[in-house]
Amino acid sequence: MTIRSKITSKAQTTIPKEVRGALGVGPGDAIEYEIDGRVVRIHKVDARDTDYLTALDRTLSEWHEDADAKAYDRL
Repeated sequence: MTIRSKITSKAQTTIPKEVRGALGVGPGDAIEYEIDGRVVRIHKVDARDTDYLTALDRTLSEWHEDADAKAYDRL
């Protein structure tokens, strides 16, 4: 099955209902993108992984500078 969606001028898209259903995701869930050349896979992030990454992020204060935000804002 192939499903398409468009990207807005702000680089946003809606994840189609069929894809959300296949992933088992809904509002508040996190997803991650795995890039392999020109192939991108979308995965649901386990809530336990999200909690761990949030806790880890708090320890990485060197990434919370304005210069970092400017350097990485287009990723």
